[in-house]
Amino acid sequence: MTDPASLRDMTELRAEIDATDKALAALLAHRARLIDRAADIKAGNGLPARITSRVDEVLDNARANAGACGLDPDLAEDLWHRLVEWSIRREEAALGRE
Repeated sequence: MTDPASLRDMTELRAEIDATDKALAALLAHRARLIDRAADIKAGNGLPARITSRVDEVLDNARANAGACGLDPDLAEDLWHRLVEWSIRREEAALGRE
């Protein structure tokens, strides 16, 4: 990642934003593949898509991770809440429980 202070103009800044967005999309795609694998494992073990204690843990982790790197924890929790709910719906569909 490029230090934002080193960016000299809007063209460089926008290029860095676009590169960051591309990297975020790749990470989110990887996370979706992990969710698909979780659904496979849950199906084999008779587990539900929603495990409330894990949802709470993921949201707590999102807040802590955000705070540790200077991101607003409230924003992180909001984003991860949406991501977690999407993931649960994806797992439910894979488990045939939508």
